[in-house]
This record gives sequence, C-alpha cells and structure tokens, in this order.
Amino acid sequence: MAADAVGGILLAGVTLYAVLGGADFGGGLWDLLAGTTARGRAPRALIDESITPVWEANHVWLVFDLVIFWTAFPHAFAAVMTTLALPIWLAVAGIVLRGAGFAFRKELTRLPARRAAGAAFAFSSLLTPFFMGTVIGAIAAGAVPASPARASLAAWTSPTALLAGFLFVAACGYLAAGYLTGEAARRADRRMQAYFTRRAQAAAIVAGALSLAALAGLHAANPVLYARLTGRALPLVVVSGACGLAVLALLAAGWLRGVRIVAALGVAAVIWGWGVAQYPVLLPGTAVTLGNAGAPDSTLTALVVLFIAAALLVGPSFALLFTLQGRRLLGAEEAGTAAAAGPPGPAERQRPATSAPQRAPPSAAARAAALALATLAAIRRRQRR
Repeated sequence: MAADAVGGILLAGVTLYAVLGGADFGGGLWDLLAGTTARGRAPRALIDESITPVWEANHVWLVFDLVIFWTAFPHAFAAVMTTLALPIWLAVAGIVLRGAGFAFRKELTRLPARRAAGAAFAFSSLLTPFFMGTVIGAIAAGAVPASPARASLAAWTSPTALLAGFLFVAACGYLAAGYLTGEAARRADRRMQAYFTRRAQAAAIVAGALSLAALAGLHAANPVLYARLTGRALPLVVVSGACGLAVLALLAAGWLRGVRIVAALGVAAVIWGWGVAQYPVLLPGTAVTLGNAGAPDSTLTALVVLFIAAALLVGPSFALLFTLQGRRLLGAEEAGTAAAAGPPGPAERQRPATSAPQRAPPSAAARAAALALATLAAIRRRQRR
C-alpha cells in the first residue's frame, strides 16, 4: 500500500535526522559543558572540526521529513502544527540561532563576541532537541487531537512529553560523544579519546535511565501504545537496550571502531520501535491512520517514485561528503580550532582587513534543500491536474 510505503519513508527520514543531526546537536551540548576557554580549548577544537563540513548537510533530512509529512498526510500535519505550535517554533528558532552562532563565532575577532556566539550555538544545541522531544512525546502520549482548535500548552508540558525532551537531549549527547570518541581515536589523540569516552559512558547511562522513565510515563499516559511497545515492538526495544550495553562494553575495552555504528543502531531501534508500536495510527488516541488521513494514491505513488529518484541523487553525495570528511579533506582552510577555542593569535590579528575569504561552493544542504523544494512543487502541480 502506498500510504504504508510513504510512512516507512518518513520514519527512515526521521531516523537519518536523529542519528546525523542529533550528533550535531550533541556536539553543541559537549561544547557547552567543556568549561572555560582554556580548559575547553581541545574538546571544542575537535567538536568544531568534526561538525563544520557536515552540519548543514545533516539538516537536509529535517526539510525532507517536513515535505513528506506535509504532502502525504496533510490533516495529521495540520493537527500537529496547530496543537504543538509553540515548541515547534522554539525548535525552529533554536536551529536558526544555533547555525548563526556556529558560523559567526569563526568570523568574529573579539573574544567577548566570540563567546557570545559560542554560547548561542551551545545553548541552542541543548534547547532545540529538547523541544523536538516534547513534540514527539506529546504525539506518543495521545495529546494531539484530530481537529485542534488552538495551540495547547498542556499537550507538550505533560510528564511524558518533558521526559521525551530530556531523553532527546541525552540521546544527542550519547551519539555525539560516541562519534567524537571514534574521531579522537582515528587522530591518535589519546587525551581526547579518554575525555569523550568518559562522557559517552555517562551519556549512555543517563539515556538508558531516561528511556526507562519515559517508558513508565507512557504506561500511564497511553496504555495502548505502551502495550504495543512492549508487545509487537519488544524485539526492537531489546535491540536498543542491547546496543546501549554493547557501547558501554566497547568503550570499557577500548574497542572504538564499532562504537559509532552500534550507538546509531541503538537510537534507530528506538525510533523504529516507536513506529512499529504506533502503526498504523498517525495520532494516537484518534482515528487518524495512514490509510484514512493520507493524500490521494496518485500523490503517494509520486512521492515513492520521487523518493527513489532523490535517494539516487542525494545518497552518493552524502557518501562522498562523509568519505571526504573521514579522510579530513574538508574544512582545512577554515581554522575552526582557533575560532572555537579562544582569541585570535598574532598572525590572525596581523591579517590585513582587506583580505576577503573565498566564496565556498554551494553546500550539500543547499543542493538537497533545492531538490526537496522542487519535488514539492512537482507534487503540487500534479495535484492541481
């Protein structure tokens, strides 16, 4: 069925955004907790160098998810955007502030201004996943009605929604610490390897505890979804827990090559467990399902075809991007280390004011966002026919 296929595509997009974009948010969290300028110099440098080439591209999946959700399931999209308007807008504002802070702190020359931009980046990296988590928590708790009249504060401030927000923050920190541990190991930086290993272990424990707390909260808020999560979706729940334990074991043994993959697999198992438990319902507590709330079959079929075409275009681009990043062939001219760690050095202060940076080619994010918008326009034209 086309609606089921598009639902799977949407869940795959959410997974990609979680494991890629989530790690970027987690990097901002560890930037926030790195300490003073001198003490946090080395971890902030590693975070900056790891995020710079890919952070824009990772947000492509958010654009992708919104386009698919809006086009394929417009009624459910409208209900979510109406009921949860405030946390959604706060998350969007956080994304904008985070990007601005991350970009401008590299260009500013005065230390106070750099610190202000860095603080905007770091705090936004904490608040954005929190508000995104409250949105998912409100949906899972059944707090989004099929035909809402107005935005609801109670929907996203319930214990279940707040626990989901904290869980999102912890999961982002867990992913980022695992990725950064592997990056430090690849660079043979034993000090940063030990530094992020400790943080990955702490984040894994906190994320596991919050997962159990969120599961208990869901039992009270939505017993039906809880029963399905511990029933037909139980294998995926077990996989996520096993991955968490495996990450702790790998970190303790110093076997870091597989940490990234196992950590990402654990987060993906949580997302797909939620999807399997909720299927075929789009808004728990209502009669809104994939089958009765979807767009016409012609639109859904077009989305599947266009997704295949987009995957063939965007997939190799992402593979190339991460391959180049893994070989440290990107961002060599940006000197992100100095920008993230502290004030400019003598050479930077002596640089002529007239020297202008070279214009970078369009990023993978810009190209993929343009592709997503063109896809949406094509679908709308098809609907009007």
